Amino acid sequence: MAVRAAVLPAVGSPLEITGIELPDPGPGQVHVRLAAAGVCHSDLSLSNGTMRLPVPAVLGHEGAGTVVAVGEGVTHVAPGDGAVLNWAPSCGVCHACSLGEIWLCADALSGAARVHARTAEGTDLHPGLNVAAFAEETVVPASCVLPAPDGVPLADAALLGCAVLTGYGAVHHSARVRRGETVAVFGVGGVGLAALQAARIAGASKIIAVDVSPAKEELARTAGATDYLVASGTTAREIRGLTGKQGVDVAVECAGRAVTIRTAWDSTRRGGRTTVVGIGGKDQQVTFNALEIFHWGRTLTGCVYGNSDPARDLPVLAGHVRAGRLDLSALVTERISLDGIPAAFENMLAGKGGRALVVF
Repeated sequence: MAVRAAVLPAVGSPLEITGIELPDPGPGQVHVRLAAAGVCHSDLSLSNGTMRLPVPAVLGHEGAGTVVAVGEGVTHVAPGDGAVLNWAPSCGVCHACSLGEIWLCADALSGAARVHARTAEGTDLHPGLNVAAFAEETVVPASCVLPAPDGVPLADAALLGCAVLTGYGAVHHSARVRRGETVAVFGVGGVGLAALQAARIAGASKIIAVDVSPAKEELARTAGATDYLVASGTTAREIRGLTGKQGVDVAVECAGRAVTIRTAWDSTRRGGRTTVVGIGGKDQQVTFNALEIFHWGRTLTGCVYGNSDPARDLPVLAGHVRAGRLDLSALVTERISLDGIPAAFENMLAGKGGRALVVF
C-alpha cells in the first residue's frame, strides 16, 4: 500500500516527504490510519544523532488514529476502533519490567530495528521510534497500540502518547509533587506545558515557568504558571526570591542542557527534588562537588517517559481532560499538514515553544 510519510534518509539529513510502500499487517500487528501526530523534540534528537537508532527511518512517535485492520492474534482492538500509539511498549519479562518499572524496559525500542516499509525504489525503512507516526498510515506491533479513551477527540489524543504522559508523569510519578509545594518548570515546550498543567492539578501553591523566550509567557500562564522568568545567569537567585529565599520544593527540567540542569538543581531548596526529563547529548556534562551534595541534601533523578505506565495512566489523563482540568489544546501552537513537518523541525531548533500537531 502506498502512503506518504516523513523519512529521515540519514542522521543529520533533512527530512523528506515522500511516498513509501507499507505492508499489510502480519500476525500480531495493527494497521492504523493516523488522525494526528505531534512533532516532538525526541524526533529531532533522533534526526541529529543524539538518540541513535537505525536509519533510514520514518519518524514520528506521538500519534493517534483509527484501526484499519488487524493481524492474526490481535484481540484488544478491532477495525474502526480509535487507537493511541505507544512508542515504548514493555516486554513484561526483563528485569526492569519484573520490578514494575516498565518505562525502563530493556526491549522497549528493539522494534526500531525491524523493517517497517520500503521506499518506491525498494530501500528498507525502519520505524524511528517504533511507530512511524509521521505518515498517513502505519503498521505497528499490537503492543504499540492502546485503545483510545472515550470523550477525547483523536487529534487531541495524539498528544497523550508522549508529551502529556511525560510531563504529567514527571510531576506525579517522578517528583511526586504534593499539594501546597512550590514547583519550577524549565523549558516551555510541549512537555513543559504538560508539566505546568500537571503541577496545577497536583495543587502546587506556586508554579514558576522558565524559558529562554519571552514570547512563551502567555502559553506558560495559560497552562498554569503563576510566575514566568526569562532564563539568565540569575535565574536560581530569582527563584529563591520568589520562594522566601528558600528555593522551590521541586524543579522539573525539560530542556536536556547542562546549564539548565545545573540551574534547576541550584533553584531547589535544601532537601528539594530535581527531575530531569530533557534528553541531552553526551557532550552536556553536569558537575557537582561532594560538599554541596552533602550540604544541600537535594535529590537529582532522571525520568524516562514520565515513569509512566501508559495502559494505567491513559484513562487517568482522559479523566482529567473530560473534567476540564487538562487542556490538550493549550499544548498546541500550530496545526500543520504532513508537508509542514520540516519547517516545524526548524521551529524547534529556533526554540519556539509549544507543539506542532500534524493533522491528517
